[in-house]
Amino acid sequence: MSKKIIFTPEAPAPIGPYSQAILAGNTLYVSGQIALDPESGELINENITEETHAVMKNMEAVLRAAGFGFAQVVKCTIFIRDMAQFGAINEAYGQYFKSDPPARETVEVSKLPKNVQVEISCIAVKYVG
Repeated sequence: MSKKIIFTPEAPAPIGPYSQAILAGNTLYVSGQIALDPESGELINENITEETHAVMKNMEAVLRAAGFGFAQVVKCTIFIRDMAQFGAINEAYGQYFKSDPPARETVEVSKLPKNVQVEISCIAVKYVG
């Protein structure tokens, strides 16, 4: 099985020793995305809805760079700082998975990088045959 590092300038550059994504065979592992503007490096966090959409757009850019899309996402993990924001996050997130949404867990955590409110990672698979 081959392993390929995925990088796109259309998503924020990693802020630590990790890759935006790793393609291993037909499976893409996308690192947690936060609401950083890829060009300016500034946070997009006026409100939780805007922040969630920015996260999903960054995830979409990484998926696209590897030749994937949201239709191939089979699993997401959502880390949030306040479970009271679950409804707003869920509503924004759901707009990217119109049918057959992936498996998922949502976990409340005490802190996230750059003090963001939400971070989302995913796994996507290209089916063969």
